Amino acid sequence: MFDNLLYETGGGIARLTLNRPEKRNALDPDLIAALRGALAEADSDSDVRAILLAGMGKDFCSGADLASVAAVAQRDVLENIEDARNLAEIFLAIRRSPKPVVAAVHGRALAGGCGLASACDIVLAQESAQFGYPEVNVGFVPAMVMALLRRCVSEKAAFALVVTGEVVNARRAFELGLVHAIYDDDSYPEEFVKGLAQKPPIAMALTKQLLYRTDSLSFESALEAGVELNAIARMTSDFRQGVARFLNKG
Repeated sequence: MFDNLLYETGGGIARLTLNRPEKRNALDPDLIAALRGALAEADSDSDVRAILLAGMGKDFCSGADLASVAAVAQRDVLENIEDARNLAEIFLAIRRSPKPVVAAVHGRALAGGCGLASACDIVLAQESAQFGYPEVNVGFVPAMVMALLRRCVSEKAAFALVVTGEVVNARRAFELGLVHAIYDDDSYPEEFVKGLAQKPPIAMALTKQLLYRTDSLSFESALEAGVELNAIARMTSDFRQGVARFLNKG
């Protein structure tokens, strides 16, 4: 269905698997376009309640395909802006999706690949997974991904990661706040994602929307947004059904 990307659905979950293992799932224009298309497909599928993003082969994603970036770098600034914006649109698509997007990271998630993982709502990692922003080592800048990193970890931790280019293990990434949970290398977080897929979809979508909306709001505005969404949530079928189940327990 998509070039360089496997797309499967079942049990309320859309499974998106980056499929360029020979390139460590590096993000080139074709893979970025496929990922955007797959996210849109999952968003529009009413049977899909959660989205799981993973990588084929030894690594989750090694970041942008440097050969592709270097080729575009020879062109004018407008073409370079358009190329960079294509990757930024992936991060926005994940953030705007009404469904929870979970990254299942194994192997390495580096540079734009680390950004792709941290763009997801929840990051789950195998014990041997590695995370890092080594762009500075090749004279590059972790530009768009910094907006994501800064929202995941402290300012000092973010600065250290991007200026040293240090690659950290899953345990350290968990301590920093990049990772939600760690799994054994021989296990897969399927049950966790199934649990998300069983949550009321309207409540899930509204919760995600409000959480990220508060990024740009003052404290007072965030409270007012909460007031409005609280009132809206009371009128949804999810709430009516949930309250009925709760009251009928007694």
